[in-house]
Amino acid sequence: MATTGIYYSDACLLHDTGRHPESRERLEAIVQRLHSAPELGDVEFLEAQPTTLEAVKSVHAPSYVDRVVRMAAAGGDWLDADTVVSPRSVDAALRAAGGAIDAAVAVAGGKLKNAFVAVRPPGHHATSAMGMGFCLFNNVAIAARHLLRERLAERIAIVDFDVHHGNGTQDIFYDEPAVLTLSMHQMPLYPGSGRYTEAGRGAGQGYTVNVPLPPGTGDEGYAFVMEAVVAPLLRRYRPDFILVPAGYDAHWNDPLANMKVTTPGFGQMVSQISVLAEDLCGGRMACTLEGGYDLKALASSVEATVRVLSGSELEVRDPHGVPSGALGRDAAEPAVSAVRKIHGLLG
Repeated sequence: MATTGIYYSDACLLHDTGRHPESRERLEAIVQRLHSAPELGDVEFLEAQPTTLEAVKSVHAPSYVDRVVRMAAAGGDWLDADTVVSPRSVDAALRAAGGAIDAAVAVAGGKLKNAFVAVRPPGHHATSAMGMGFCLFNNVAIAARHLLRERLAERIAIVDFDVHHGNGTQDIFYDEPAVLTLSMHQMPLYPGSGRYTEAGRGAGQGYTVNVPLPPGTGDEGYAFVMEAVVAPLLRRYRPDFILVPAGYDAHWNDPLANMKVTTPGFGQMVSQISVLAEDLCGGRMACTLEGGYDLKALASSVEATVRVLSGSELEVRDPHGVPSGALGRDAAEPAVSAVRKIHGLLG
């Protein structure tokens, strides 16, 4: 059992956003890249099956889910200025959430070593009551809820390296100790949340972790966050399963952000998470696609991720070269120090 599953469905192309950063071309670029990549490792391409509306309602308010269904049936509309619903968006979204569930179940059950879920629409901005930020249903949250309800895991860590704060995932699990949500993101940037002080509520106090980073942080800064915040928190929490909302919009050539991460930098982050998964939960982890809007950078960074998961030794080069002016560890130091203090990692 050493296979990495790659979940995908053509149905995810049916979410028609028109002229929009989050378009079907993103998935097409990824799939073309993965199918043409040499020596990708021990991988299996699998069809993402649709989940049910009932499963979606396990994390989203039924009134919101019903509204999206009605909106699609009526020909589509906009949820907000950024987030479109088209006639087939629900079909695509059910496949996206279903792929995340399929991957989590297969890995938890030992049928796969780990998995990458190449689906859209993305999900980590979708709160319990509202879609936003290109997201309709929160794919990772739905998968996490399924693992908990089916008793396939008791403690889940969600490690989100998308450049935008995973506000929706935070909202859904803000009161829950069974899910540790950790987001490292550019600040200031959409959606404006994700400060150090947002750390959970009630029984969930301390189980929400935010690492807001300044523009230009780059590979070394992210590696420092992984080493000084993510690793010690995961080792303390000892999850049964790690879910990764994998957004690649922190890439230095992405049009929507300014973080200066490279393709090898994403590979390094995934490698660090994978090592933690091996140590803490038998390697059980699944990555689900979130952002990333430069097609070449996105495709190469997903390939780098899959190669880490599958154990391939080939290194993926950055298609755009190397950025200048990345700030590195010093840029991340204030955030790391604040987070370590808030979450009791000092000493």
